[in-house]
Amino acid sequence: MTVIGWLQIILFCVIIVALTKPLGWYMTRVFDGDPTFLSPVLRPIEAGIYWISGVDEKREQHWLTYTVAMLLFHVGGFLIIYGVMRLQAVLPFNPAGQGAVAEDLSFNTAVSFITNTNWQNYGGESTLSYLTQMVGLTHQNFLSAATGIVLAVALIRGFARASARTVGNFWVDVTRCTLYILLPICIIYTLFLVWQGMPQTLGAYVEATTLEGAKQTIAVGPVASQVAIKMLGTNGGGFFNANAAHPFENPTALSNFVQMLSIFALGAALTNVFGRMVGNQRQGWAILAVMGLLFIAGVGVCYWAEANGTSTMHALGLTGGNMEGKEVRFGIVASSLFAVITTAASCGAVNAMHDSFTALGGMIPLINMQLGEIIVGGVGAGMYGMLLFVVLAIFVAGLMVGRTPEYVGKKIEAREVKMAMLAILVLPLMILGWTAVGVVYPAAVASMANAGPHGFTEMLYAFTSGTANNGSAFAGLTGNTFFYNLTLASAMFVGRFFMIVPAMAIAGSLAAKKSIPPSMGTFPTTGGLFVGLVVGVILIMGGLTFFPALALGPIVEHLAMNAGNLF
Repeated sequence: MTVIGWLQIILFCVIIVALTKPLGWYMTRVFDGDPTFLSPVLRPIEAGIYWISGVDEKREQHWLTYTVAMLLFHVGGFLIIYGVMRLQAVLPFNPAGQGAVAEDLSFNTAVSFITNTNWQNYGGESTLSYLTQMVGLTHQNFLSAATGIVLAVALIRGFARASARTVGNFWVDVTRCTLYILLPICIIYTLFLVWQGMPQTLGAYVEATTLEGAKQTIAVGPVASQVAIKMLGTNGGGFFNANAAHPFENPTALSNFVQMLSIFALGAALTNVFGRMVGNQRQGWAILAVMGLLFIAGVGVCYWAEANGTSTMHALGLTGGNMEGKEVRFGIVASSLFAVITTAASCGAVNAMHDSFTALGGMIPLINMQLGEIIVGGVGAGMYGMLLFVVLAIFVAGLMVGRTPEYVGKKIEAREVKMAMLAILVLPLMILGWTAVGVVYPAAVASMANAGPHGFTEMLYAFTSGTANNGSAFAGLTGNTFFYNLTLASAMFVGRFFMIVPAMAIAGSLAAKKSIPPSMGTFPTTGGLFVGLVVGVILIMGGLTFFPALALGPIVEHLAMNAGNLF
């Protein structure tokens, strides 16, 4: 660990905090329907979209109608992706002549991209055409990201409104999010990435001759436009198999740093949106503080573990930290920071192979996902996931003092607590359930490249990543099999939508309640005590649920790799 390394981490945190307030202000204006500096250009386009689609922008929806609209929207997205992948051999923009994608892999990928998971059981440059990358994947990157954001906004409206029957209009929210937030940023972002050296072309793959005289095919394509939204929208699905470790997806140290910033930018800003909508920005800063504490702790452990290596490495004369699986362009600190960022959010893009991290270094991304990716999280998903834990923390505080818990003027009662618990318990059900099935199913075990605790962690990581809608992987697991394509698809689907529906039910319940003014007995929710309580509830819930699985995998592996220090 070095001073320069920590300065990089501190600089990242400072910039994210600096971006939170202006982005939060702008996003609040967009979702409140207030004019922005882009309105003169985009408002006619927005109105035209409503006219063509028959949407009344002034008509809001009940939480159930809002949720059904969202689900139907994703059915359409699934059919588009699946159809394009199955038919890509006869569709245009296929200079490499890619054939049709297999049924089970197409099914897995379609579910993956509509759930914002972007798990990829294939190499993009060797499997998909340009049309599939653009129409199937990049298009869905925008819409799945927009969906996560607007669902968080709908839940925030539940806290902010009083005696209301509606939480907004899904079609209006998605249109505004895509048109005013995601597209403008991605246009500028794409141009920046092209400037940094990222390809953006519809031309054919390039044939080159190496210094040894051998022929090599260099894959190119519309890369920059996909990378921009994959990072900003915390999607993570790469154009190339090596993802952000590939020089065409991450050409320079500057592009690497900006990509890390973009992963957190909108998710952090949503905390400020929450504070503005409920009328107290300190509420948003308190939630961001919870996220920040968990994030810094994770970065510290991961960076320490990778910078120090293991006793086994030292015995072999390998000093200076663990560089296995890391890009020499980025080194240990940028790789560790990227790994924690991408799993604290539901991005899943990687600039190093998590499978090659030390046991404790690889455990931190695993823990980030098992907590529900609420440390900033996926755009929107992290915010509504964090608010579920806030509901539980407030309930615990109420039990301690013997009064009905309140949060931002709303009483938290049995219905809200039950819905929050239902949403949170989805994670262990899918993660531990499918892992238990996998370790006793011979075909699933055969896909593991390693035996023992590391092999177990490969499988545990896969189902954790799928359920948490992250998409990163311990690359030692061969996932493109019938078993994993179907089971991971089910984990991704349940992890996304079985958490959304209870969260939206909470939104509707809270919106219908009257707002009550704070009293002498109201628990303060903007100070250090509240932040500590929420952090404690998150860690206790996660520890009780997942510690046995962690003990079977990374903890046992860490003890084995450092046995020289222990015995």
